[in-house]
Amino acid sequence: MNARLAPPTLVDPDVCFATLPSGISVPFVAKGAGEPMLFVHGSLCDYRYWNGQMAVLSKNFHCISVSLSHYWPLADARVTRTFSWKQHVAELAEFIETLNLGPVHLVGHSRGGSVAFQLACEHPHLVKSLTLADPGGALQLDQTPVAPLPAATARLREKVAALVEAGEIDAGLELFVDSVSVPGQWKRSPQGFRTMATDNAGTLPKQFLDPLPSYTQAMAARVKCPTLLIDGEKSPRMYRDNVAMLAQWIAGAARETIAGASHGMNVTNPAMFNRVVQGFVATCGAACH
Repeated sequence: MNARLAPPTLVDPDVCFATLPSGISVPFVAKGAGEPMLFVHGSLCDYRYWNGQMAVLSKNFHCISVSLSHYWPLADARVTRTFSWKQHVAELAEFIETLNLGPVHLVGHSRGGSVAFQLACEHPHLVKSLTLADPGGALQLDQTPVAPLPAATARLREKVAALVEAGEIDAGLELFVDSVSVPGQWKRSPQGFRTMATDNAGTLPKQFLDPLPSYTQAMAARVKCPTLLIDGEKSPRMYRDNVAMLAQWIAGAARETIAGASHGMNVTNPAMFNRVVQGFVATCGAACH
């Protein structure tokens, strides 16, 4: 192991910091024993996003949840690299390799689903199985150029960024969260999620400048490990469309829909989400080896 593990800090009694050979410091929490299951958060989140999974799935797996660079608790401290999905793919690969975790059962949500997908494509030896929950990014069909971001979406993002940069965090987060989920979701969100999103609000303007890569049939064909695609019954259509198409493109992929759930299905419907993930990993059997 080449990473240096710092002891838990006052930020959270369970968090450790792995300083990788490249110099990146990765905050993470780990719990349980067994085959490694690595969780990758999406927009506005960090390792805390997966608390509901860590508590349950760690009974059967060695669960690890990371905070990607620029996110809480380090935010931009000791970060010299530009915020980008490519950097997040690279640091996750380095994290797995230097902590001798791989191959892992990889679980990603939203933007983290895109990062997890790219990791499985670029570093297949590090991924034993892949679970993508409402994966973010655009679809590219039939080699046609990806349609530009709808004008209304572009304007909304500009407004969100302006609000966040002006210090009107709550208003900016309400606008953004409701746009990727359902109206009123921000106000109905648990306090823990609201605190986490507020801690990570500064990443939104950076994220808007770093569009995620598109999903193509050729890229999906590179995913060779057992794959589970999860969407929420009430998730925005772009996520459900991604899940539906990737389920066709990735050979042998399984698909599950969390009834009554929207984009944050693992937080609002954790029991069902956990059962689906655990059942998939348990039944992928010989294909995972």
